[in-house]
Amino acid sequence: MPTYTYHCPACDRNFDVFQSMKDEPLRSCDVCGAAVQRMIGAGAGIVFKGSGFYVTDYRKSEPSSTTNAAAEKSGPAPSSSSGTEKATAAPASGKSD
Repeated sequence: MPTYTYHCPACDRNFDVFQSMKDEPLRSCDVCGAAVQRMIGAGAGIVFKGSGFYVTDYRKSEPSSTTNAAAEKSGPAPSSSSGTEKATAAPASGKSD
């Protein structure tokens, strides 16, 4: 619910009222009873809490060029298989018996 600012010209008082957008605007000052005017406000700005939002938050990550350069300098990664392991193959036809 928004906060509306009112001004009473009789007692020269500004006050804020927290009310629904569907509520009728106030007509009289609660201190002196004179007619009040609802002020036009700039509204509240957006408040981000936490670490923030960045342009890169939703992009796909691409490998950096320094990671690729380091991998090329060190040579190919050694293979961990000793050649004694058997690979199991799935049927290529895709048909079920």
